[in-house]
Amino acid sequence: MRTRVFVFFLTCFVLAGCTTRTVPEDFPATAASAPSSSISLKLPLKPKSVRFAVIGDSGTGNSAQFEVAREMEAYRQAVGFSFVLMLGDNIYGGDSPGDFVRKFEQPYKPLLDAGVNFYASLGNHDNPDESHYKLFNMGGERYYSFKKNDVAFFVLDSTYMSPKQLIWLEGELRNSNAVWKICYFHHPLYSDGKFHGPDLDLRSVLVPLFQKYGVNVVLSGHEHVYERLKPQNDIYYFILGNSGQLRFHNLRASDQMQVGFDTDQDFMLVEIDGDELHFQTISRTGVTIDSGVLQRQPRSASPAKSDQ
Repeated sequence: MRTRVFVFFLTCFVLAGCTTRTVPEDFPATAASAPSSSISLKLPLKPKSVRFAVIGDSGTGNSAQFEVAREMEAYRQAVGFSFVLMLGDNIYGGDSPGDFVRKFEQPYKPLLDAGVNFYASLGNHDNPDESHYKLFNMGGERYYSFKKNDVAFFVLDSTYMSPKQLIWLEGELRNSNAVWKICYFHHPLYSDGKFHGPDLDLRSVLVPLFQKYGVNVVLSGHEHVYERLKPQNDIYYFILGNSGQLRFHNLRASDQMQVGFDTDQDFMLVEIDGDELHFQTISRTGVTIDSGVLQRQPRSASPAKSDQ
């Protein structure tokens, strides 16, 4: 399996001919900025919808992680999301009890205090024993599933994709009657990142299952950028691996990219209601860098309607 300048432009590659869109924004070179004072919310906040946040490659313990976490709390107060998906590399470096405090419990303390649950997947920098850490809600398992209303989540260990795990996944997908099926794990199946790129071995074993059993959305990290891809095999793919780590200017333009962002850390908000999935991706400084709504696939996916 495979510093920041004082002022710069956010560059995103968009679907129409991969033309570039630039939005000027001032990003401080030093840490400790407060959350943005105004919330620019793109979600509809419909009654009884499923609302959650997504982070990936977060566990650095550095100032950028804390700044992302502060933005998450500011938006939580507006959105009311109740849980967070973690796309792996949750704890970098040492994994002593003090590391879990410094790289998870302290940054996300306001969220934890508000009763927000985190559901972790394992990355290649994670110790598998993290599955026993109570606040990651993994139940001691390297892969597991859970459900929120009509949305089912299938959490995989993409570092050790054993035959046993694949058999488990097929059974879970086959038996699920969920309206939305979302799979998330660390290594991306499709990627325009220069450093890692796509994991072709994983793609060859997972995509047939995803197609056969109607998976709607796949979320991954590993590449320390944000990318939203065109639907692949009628499935929506996102990469979000820059909630703590960042690989500056790591994306290459391609025909499969809808939006790419590789100049700051971010997180994503998701709201699912009926046949619609609304999303909003927000940078460390509170700038919305991507948003839109995805229609649930009858069996051929509709393109994302972007608000950007």
